[in-house]
Amino acid sequence: MSERLLVILAAINMFIAVAAGAFGAHGLKQVLDADMLAIWHTAVTYQMIHALGMFAIALLMSKYSPVYLGWAGSAMFVGIVIFSGSLYVLALSSIRILGAITPIGGLAFLAGWLLLAWAAYKGPAPAL
Repeated sequence: MSERLLVILAAINMFIAVAAGAFGAHGLKQVLDADMLAIWHTAVTYQMIHALGMFAIALLMSKYSPVYLGWAGSAMFVGIVIFSGSLYVLALSSIRILGAITPIGGLAFLAGWLLLAWAAYKGPAPAL
């Protein structure tokens, strides 16, 4: 994933997370029970954290290996889609089976952070 695409996807995800957070606080507060609202909040929190992680990865692409960092950014994006996405749908639908795929997104988040660490361990990006 390129630096530019990472920034675009990170910004879009931050926009969605802020909108989802506001929607949860104002629009869903009287619709969802406390458990489902907590699930919604978890989805928003993880989406924001990992969108910020994507921004950080984009900023580091000129310093460390863009290949590993591209994979890291991709893993975080996939994690947002699967982890936060499944929790949003779970909160709105109460279909509990969706919770079974949420950990796949969590594994993608973990992979993203490990790839970021690996890129830093491998050292500076090759000079062009």
